Amino acid sequence: MTLAQMKLPGTRTVLSCMLLTTLSLFLIDTANAQRVSSHLQAFYTFDEGHGDTVRDRSGVGRPLDLKITRTNTADWKDGVLVVRTPTSLISATPATKIIDSIKRSGEITIEAWIKPASDSQAGPARLISLSSDTSQRNVTLGQDKDLWDVRLRSTKTDRNGLPSTASPRKSLLTTLTHIVFTRDRKGTARIYLDAKKVASGEVAGDFGNWDVKHRLTLANEVTGDRPWLGELHLVAIYDSALAEKDVQQNFAAGSKPSPPKPQSLAAVSASLFDHDVAPLFAKHCLECHDSAIKKGELDLSRKTTALAGGESGQVIVPGNAADSLLYQSVSSNEMPKDREPLSNEEKVALKKWIDSGAVYSVDRIDPVIYMHGGGSGDVWIQRLTVTEYITTVRSAVGVDIAKEAHEFLPPDLRADGFRNTAYNLSVDLKHVEAYARLAEITVQRMDVMKFAARFSKSSKLSTDDTMRDHVAAMGKWLFRGPLNEREINAYSGIATTVASAGGDFNQAMTYMIEAMLQSPRFIYRIERQYDARGSHAVDGYDLASRLSYILWGAPPDEDLLKAADRGDLQDAAKLKAQVKRMLNAPLAKDRSAEFVSEWLNLARLQNMRPDAKRFPNWDAKLADDMRDETLAYFDDVVWNQNRPLSDLLDAQFTYATPELARHYGLKPMGTGLLRYDVSSVPDRGGLLTQGSVLTVGGDGASMVSRGLFVLDDLLRGTINAPPPCVNTTPPPTKAGLTQRGIAEQRIADVKCGVCHIRFEPLAFGLEKFDGVGASHEQDQFGNKLRDDGEVLFPGDAKPVKYQSSAELMKVLSDSDRVRESLTWKVTQFALGRPLTAADAPMLADIHKSAQSAGGTYPSLMTAIVLSDLVQKSGRRK
Repeated sequence: MTLAQMKLPGTRTVLSCMLLTTLSLFLIDTANAQRVSSHLQAFYTFDEGHGDTVRDRSGVGRPLDLKITRTNTADWKDGVLVVRTPTSLISATPATKIIDSIKRSGEITIEAWIKPASDSQAGPARLISLSSDTSQRNVTLGQDKDLWDVRLRSTKTDRNGLPSTASPRKSLLTTLTHIVFTRDRKGTARIYLDAKKVASGEVAGDFGNWDVKHRLTLANEVTGDRPWLGELHLVAIYDSALAEKDVQQNFAAGSKPSPPKPQSLAAVSASLFDHDVAPLFAKHCLECHDSAIKKGELDLSRKTTALAGGESGQVIVPGNAADSLLYQSVSSNEMPKDREPLSNEEKVALKKWIDSGAVYSVDRIDPVIYMHGGGSGDVWIQRLTVTEYITTVRSAVGVDIAKEAHEFLPPDLRADGFRNTAYNLSVDLKHVEAYARLAEITVQRMDVMKFAARFSKSSKLSTDDTMRDHVAAMGKWLFRGPLNEREINAYSGIATTVASAGGDFNQAMTYMIEAMLQSPRFIYRIERQYDARGSHAVDGYDLASRLSYILWGAPPDEDLLKAADRGDLQDAAKLKAQVKRMLNAPLAKDRSAEFVSEWLNLARLQNMRPDAKRFPNWDAKLADDMRDETLAYFDDVVWNQNRPLSDLLDAQFTYATPELARHYGLKPMGTGLLRYDVSSVPDRGGLLTQGSVLTVGGDGASMVSRGLFVLDDLLRGTINAPPPCVNTTPPPTKAGLTQRGIAEQRIADVKCGVCHIRFEPLAFGLEKFDGVGASHEQDQFGNKLRDDGEVLFPGDAKPVKYQSSAELMKVLSDSDRVRESLTWKVTQFALGRPLTAADAPMLADIHKSAQSAGGTYPSLMTAIVLSDLVQKSGRRK
């Protein structure tokens, strides 16, 4: 982009605006302003004061220090290096850490506080450059007389970074100046002078062609023939495009950024609480000392009650761990009772927290959010599940490989309640062999020439750029994003090999597609964005892939990939339009059915073998009917009626075959799976009354198993494993003793009751249902069965009573805790990883957004994919 091609304000207007901006920002307390540090890759402050080395103070990776080639040409002042006559400040090695991170992010910011020696330096005179000579560079910020010129190489510019982006004529002043150049993933480039944007343009393409061998140079070209003279006060390079507010923040911080202030004692204590103490309490203490149990009248889950103490008086003395009964009891291993003592690290963290003021950063500790640790918003590399692989092959090349995939690939195992949990999706030799065999079968079933013609009109076995372009286009479709130079070379090499062996175009394409279908980029959801210290908006292609696999369990379609090409997914309105379109597609229904199947573990039904003597009417067909009932019911509530997800607990209808209707005591209406109104049936209505869920209790209709299901999957409660000394074998029922009676005995037991009171009463309302979901008024011993009970919601001190199973369903469907739990469950499935304390604030925002839009499945999925959990990148695992 040349100066003439850009829309620029008049020079006088630019300078006036710069002056106004400078005056307004001067009012900011610059002594307290802190610089933006996220995504910083290199940072130079020139405060060494002597010598020939300028230190990289970014603290990121291996320091990229610069050597002054001629020290007698530069003078050190207080935090300033004055370049009087030509010299170079150059890195001894290639600037690998800068180049690699910017290539991955697709964004860049170059920032400097400088004072030019004159407004006549030309060339452009190199202020900051990643280059090898005067005509080959990745990026250069230079002075061209009275303007600033930036040459940025991309796949759409030449090797010299031309056409360049420039500031207006006469915008360069010989006074101390803050200059910032940014370029975002959409290709928009901007130049700011003293925090005011003075130029903008387009640098299209990506940075896949950046040379990894270029070194970083200040005040000259690497070849030493484009010198710049003046004062260097500060130089910074980021792998993201700073927003205008960030540019203003750095300008306000000044050319001499003040060191960060030490944390206050209260801040230290709050940080210790968030990262160490709250998880410690959740894991070790709240089992006995929460609002419900309050053993010794001590409730550590809430700030006010914890500091108030219990029947022994104050247990936490802020600022004094030695006099705190809580610390004394854990340091002596007196607490926790009947459990493993705290580790030395946990004891040290608890002592530091109390000594620093015992600050609670939340009003109440919710143990479940610490179940998987504090977390860091990590982005897991995800292998396609077997179902996703089948759908991806079908969508990408039009071949149905389902039968063979289920036969050859090892089944995905459940972890944390779902089969798509990333850390459990490993690849072993069986997978490798299966993928190779499946790729071969897939290509044999394809019309290779027709598929290849989608990406190029040429069918000649050429080894020139035509073949490279063909490879790039076909690979982009199969890999759900652009290929880099190394990948294009590798796959183009297949064509070269085939040609040298006398093969034809069809053979080359066959081998190439087969190789791509076995590539990690096809089998895994590999993303290009990565940042070791923070997160930023993901690349458009990676976002397209996230959207499609979350909403569809499938790869992006052509419409979504084209939106990524255009940069539409960075536009909020266009992104929402895409999400709406995708939720209206049949694949969205299929994905939601996969969620409910995983959540309720419906696959369990096909392996059930109940006691034939107790349940003579059970067969595999009845198990299939129960699964189909739940899926049809979910589809009706969620999609046909678009009702809130919490209505799944209390909708007064179900679906049944004649066999299942008779099993439930309903009058069959006809053949096949039909809708039944159960509003007049006291014990039917809602997920918990369906056989697919009731069978979690096993043959004995276990109160423990059913109660734990409600606690874990509906209330997001937590329970520690029983101590090793406890006999967990359930006693059998008998005349005069029902399952409920056995549960009540456990609850009354001093050793067992502290845990069992939290979950077994949740199943009291289900006692009338036997192990296979049929309803009875009496058990096999003639004992009368009841369905009244109480629900103790996690975090509450008092339970909510109910008088019947119907009332229980109403209590659950009306519960905010249940609604939050559904948000967490769906989000966990969407992300394919456990949720952590770091996710909790964003989950709260997702939940609020979804509920305000009706609490439906589409509103929840929309809130999830528009949240930072999906829109932002994180540390890669």
